[in-house]
Amino acid sequence: MTDRIAESELIINERGSVYHLDVHPDELATDIITVGDPDRVQQVSQHFDRIEYKRQHREFVTHTGYIGSKRLSVVSTGIGTDNIDIVLNELDALVNIDFDTRTVKPQLKQLNIVRVGTSGSLQHHIPVDSFLVSTYGLGIDNLLNFYQNTPTAAELAILAAFINQTQLGGNVAAPYISPCGPAMLPYFSEGFHQGITVTCPGFYGPQGRVLRLPLSNPGFINSLTHFNFDGNIISNFEMETAGLYGLGKLLGHQVLSLNAIMANRVTGQFSNNGKKTMDKLIAKTLHILTSI
Repeated sequence: MTDRIAESELIINERGSVYHLDVHPDELATDIITVGDPDRVQQVSQHFDRIEYKRQHREFVTHTGYIGSKRLSVVSTGIGTDNIDIVLNELDALVNIDFDTRTVKPQLKQLNIVRVGTSGSLQHHIPVDSFLVSTYGLGIDNLLNFYQNTPTAAELAILAAFINQTQLGGNVAAPYISPCGPAMLPYFSEGFHQGITVTCPGFYGPQGRVLRLPLSNPGFINSLTHFNFDGNIISNFEMETAGLYGLGKLLGHQVLSLNAIMANRVTGQFSNNGKKTMDKLIAKTLHILTSI
């Protein structure tokens, strides 16, 4: 018999919705777009032909609707892998846990989850306002270290090269790495750069920005730009992808992270057309998802 999940572990609201997202199982599609900014949910759902549900709790906004016959949900995560931990676990709970019995369902459902977010390029050839798909998410944020996770030999090799080439030492938590959802990647090849995305636990010091505080490892960002292991380069960094890929892999979902490049840390440029670039990425993403 499957163990019952206690009320303290899975919190269900009075209307039968999951705690943080405030979404009921019937209100979630199996094809999901995640965005960091709650205001970006409407930027996506304005393309829907009709919207079935709108839910909001704290920074978590969810719209579920249709484009033609394709049912989609858009969910805001907020910033950082701490929020990704909440969102991925609750999305999985909505489809794979019976809320009445509080037990895991015997037949598990796989979600298709596509992050549409912003990022900073670490390579000269990946310019501002371009698009990038993350082949791997490499986390220096510690989230996946709280879960049982067995890296493959290929993943361990990349991690060993990363630790050696960046000279991380004791400056950060043990890094982890997870691949994108392989079934999703072929659909997002044309018009996208590719590379390893490093996920940082902050925007300033962890991404090498200096305002008033000196950094413990001033050469870290430069070492990311020059990293190379068997042709694998670090293309960009942000604050969510590794958590999405790691939890997605462990939970059995297909996850892909798409990035609109807002800054190039090599050239020092920042986008003057950020909203226009994001609009283009949203339209491109929806076109691809509705054709699958």
